[in-house]
Amino acid sequence: MANDSSDFARSMAIATSGLRAQAGRMRVISENIANADSTSPTAGGDPYRRKVPTFSSALDRSLDAQVVTLGKIKPDQSAFRVRYEPNNPAADATGNVKYPNVNSVVEMTDMRDAQRSYEANLNIISATRRMIQRTLDILKS
Repeated sequence: MANDSSDFARSMAIATSGLRAQAGRMRVISENIANADSTSPTAGGDPYRRKVPTFSSALDRSLDAQVVTLGKIKPDQSAFRVRYEPNNPAADATGNVKYPNVNSVVEMTDMRDAQRSYEANLNIISATRRMIQRTLDILKS
């Protein structure tokens, strides 16, 4: 039973690390979506730059298991969208306004993927809890 309990703990820890990583990913995506139409506070300045979350694998020595962590949040270096809006306070000398390099369709697709991964990790935790409960029920009998 000792080995089984460590397997249960390992499964829970791995799935929990996935939950944390995907929750962080959703936070970054939400920030991107919220800033999709923002402009620079100064004329001709750069607007919000899309952020891209990365993941890292780490060894949890206490469980002897690989877990996932949210890695560095990197700026997306793709070009800003530019619109000719000479009356906009953020316009440069030629009347162009830079908008963030955020594509709402891409962000929503990424969000859906993050939600699915989050739910998959949550299902692993639920299944593990059910297995632990069944094991305890059997041992009580």
